[in-house]
Amino acid sequence: MRVAIIVQARMTSTRLPGKVLKEVLGKPLLEYLIERLKRVNAASVIVIATTTNDSDVPIVELCDRLGVAVTRGSEQDVLARYYESAKAHGADVVVRITSDCPVIDPAIIDQAIRYHADNAGRFDYVTNAFSKTYPNGMSVEVFSFRVLEEAYREASAEPEREHVTPFIYLRPERYGIGQLAYPRDLSGHRWTVDTAEDFELIRLIIEALYPGNPEFGLEDIAEKLNENPHWALINAHVVQKKLGE
Repeated sequence: MRVAIIVQARMTSTRLPGKVLKEVLGKPLLEYLIERLKRVNAASVIVIATTTNDSDVPIVELCDRLGVAVTRGSEQDVLARYYESAKAHGADVVVRITSDCPVIDPAIIDQAIRYHADNAGRFDYVTNAFSKTYPNGMSVEVFSFRVLEEAYREASAEPEREHVTPFIYLRPERYGIGQLAYPRDLSGHRWTVDTAEDFELIRLIIEALYPGNPEFGLEDIAEKLNENPHWALINAHVVQKKLGE
């Protein structure tokens, strides 16, 4: 089974333009994410799926420098961008990661891939995003290319084209949905980057942990925030965008 991690990335983010290439310790956030994805043992290939906009040329240049596959497609029809990327790289299984999760724990991704494989006859789609136990910023989705192709061919509503997977998870009568939960509830934490406040928190986390332990994981972040509880207040007021927004 060829497992492709596909990451959607663009420079024209609405709330924090250019966030994927904002730097911490002289390195862009997307490079931190790619570095972590390279430690996912079950992955066959990492693909950065960006757009055909001229503004996204720097993303292509970064991927070329890092030796990571990159594809370019529609800015608005992200479902088509995913499908074309998966098809181009012969994916049997697709792992969806968004570029606003630069400190995602590779072990969580491996767990989700294994869970999907172990339950191939039961679940078409596996995620940890619905259990509301993982921190925002640790989200992963795993699904077969077959299911992605069905969504690509049949989805017509704009949110289903823009957000890739709603066509799948909003049809539990058609697709088996598997959910992963963390042993304790960390859902109140926000370790994603969508606003300037989010970036400030991620900057503090990376600066505190990366120099001494570049392979830091979820528990390392949680421990550092326990030591510095005021950090969580930086972006506590930020509201996650809802489907269709």
